[in-house]
Parts: sequence; C-alpha cells; structure tokens
Amino acid sequence: MRRVLMTADAVGGVWQYSLDLASAFGERGIETTLAVMGPSMNAGQRDEAVRRGVHVVEAPYQLEWTESPWDDVERAGDWLLELAAALHPDIVHLNGYCHAVLPWKSRPVVVAHSCVRSWWRAVHGVAAPPEWDRYTGAVMEGLRAAHLVVAPSFAMISMLHDEYGAFGPWCVIPNGRAIVEHMTDSVPLKSDVVFAAGRLWDRGKNIAALSSIAHELTWPVVIAGEGEADAVDAAPAGVTRLGGLDSATMAHWYARASIYVSPALYEPFGLSVLEAAASGCALVLGDIPSLRENWSDAALFVSPGDRRALARAVQGLIDCPTERRQLAIRAMDRSRQFTVSRMADAYIEAYHTVPSHAGLVQG
Repeated sequence: MRRVLMTADAVGGVWQYSLDLASAFGERGIETTLAVMGPSMNAGQRDEAVRRGVHVVEAPYQLEWTESPWDDVERAGDWLLELAAALHPDIVHLNGYCHAVLPWKSRPVVVAHSCVRSWWRAVHGVAAPPEWDRYTGAVMEGLRAAHLVVAPSFAMISMLHDEYGAFGPWCVIPNGRAIVEHMTDSVPLKSDVVFAAGRLWDRGKNIAALSSIAHELTWPVVIAGEGEADAVDAAPAGVTRLGGLDSATMAHWYARASIYVSPALYEPFGLSVLEAAASGCALVLGDIPSLRENWSDAALFVSPGDRRALARAVQGLIDCPTERRQLAIRAMDRSRQFTVSRMADAYIEAYHTVPSHAGLVQG
C-alpha cells in the first residue's frame, strides 16, 4: 500500500488522531493526504502538520453533523472525488459516514469516532428528534456502503448497531497517542491541581458537573476547552478557565495536574483521558461502557449524574496521596497499550482486507 486519502476536521479529537495516524503512515512509507473540512485549521495546527510532514488540503464545507449541512456535504463529495482522481489513493479512509456512498473506485473504510444519535441518547436519554432523520438515513447508508467500519471501542460499535441496525464487516482499533511512546517509567512530580479538558458546549463531556462541585474541593480546578456553555459559569468559585490551548500547552497541564477528571456522559474513546493517564494523572471518570472498557481497574468511576459522588471521589484522592499515586501508576501502565505504532499497524492490517480496483493493496 502506497497512498491514503483521509478525511478529517480541525474541531476536536479527530484532528489529533488523523495527524498522528498520517505521521505514523509516513514513517512506514505510506503517503497520506488529509482532506480537512469544516472550520479552518488554526496556525498551530497548520504548523504541526508541516513539522510532521503531513500533506493537508482544506475546504470550508460544513461537517455532516452540523445543522442543515446537506448542500455542503454534496459539494464536499465532489471535491473529494476530484482529489481521489488526482491522487489515485489505494485506500479512502473516511472519518465520517455520509461520503461512503460516493462512487469510489474502491470501497471506503469508515471510521466511527462518534455520531449524533448515540450522543443524543447518552445526553438526553431519548432518541434523537425527527429533525435528525435525514442525518440518520445518511449515516445508515454510509455504514452499509463501507467495505469496513472501524470504531475505537466495542462500546461505539454497540451504539452504532443500536442506532442504525446491521451493517457489514467491522473491527475495533483503539486510538493511540504519540505521548505514550515517550512516557517516563515513574510518576512525574505533580502540583496540587485538578484538571479537565473538553469542548464546553458539548454536554456529553459533562464538564459542568466538575465546575459545579469545584467550590467543595480543597484544590483548585483548571479547565481547558473552547466555547461557552450555559451550564458552566464564566468564573465559578475554585475554577480557572483557560480556553482553547495548543498541544504543547495542553501537554504542560497534563504533566502538572495530579488528578484528571472526565465525568463524561458520552465518550466513544477519550483521547484526553489517554493523554492524562500517560502523563501520570490519577483518573476520575464517568461510569460509561467505553471508559470502563479501556480503564477498568485503572481509574475511579462515578455515575455522570451523581455530583455528590464526583465530589467525594475527587476529594478522596486529594486527601490520600498514596491512593492517588497508586491510581496514577495503574493508569500509566494501562496507557502503554495505546501507542500510535500499534494503531497504525492495526489500520494497515485492516486496509489489506479492502479490495483494490488496481490491485495495489498487497501484503
């Protein structure tokens, strides 16, 4: 295999995942073009792509999970087909669903990072309303058009089957992060800080739960993340809001914080949790299947809706340095399995199951 066309966006974890995977492919002699749609990349993202030798092309088409995107989805499809005609990729790797139905010369791989219907059910406890019916149909068609559906957790595969019914071949490939390859063998020196990160407008991250109990904790709470949320006060007692941060500054805070909190209602994988674990943070996580799948016995779990339990869990770790250190060590040990190298090798193996129109995918 020599060339991959991969879609991406610059909004959240998909960007870091795509960049890490494309960079790892480059080390294996595989050329990857990232076709980035949605909001424009920031200067830091562009610089990082250049530094890591990843070829990126951009177009400002609305993403399929945004409001009324369908004209843009169609135009984006034409753009992607033009790119494929120019690049002749061996594999089309779609980090989304809708464009799997395009007339590709070989059937695409669809990677399911999240979806609106499963997010809606996790956050609201009911099925998505009728205004999402067109999205539902498009995702269902995309899943069934894919040669292979990949998800970062069995929990995500289960949610897709629950929401959209049966589809073709699938596999689970956990995400990885480059930080894991550069971990130390011991817990680094830490500060008395509780840290959380995530998009504040995303109710699935449930950062408001931590914000609401910060005044009960004896350590300061620091929250990184873009956007505004009605449920998160502008300056709640005990909380410092940092806004959106570049990857280097995020790494600094992961390295500094003793405790990382992600009381998520919805998290198909949790790249931020992985980065925190690899940085030596003790983890307090929402008790949901995906986080249990990856961090069982390496984190404290609390019901996402139980803020009293969240306060007790975090303050308990603050009060007990021995337990906090032991939990951090277990999280670090667990994180070692989530390397970018392992992720890249698993994708290459999966790609070899995809038929090639020109016989270019070879062992």
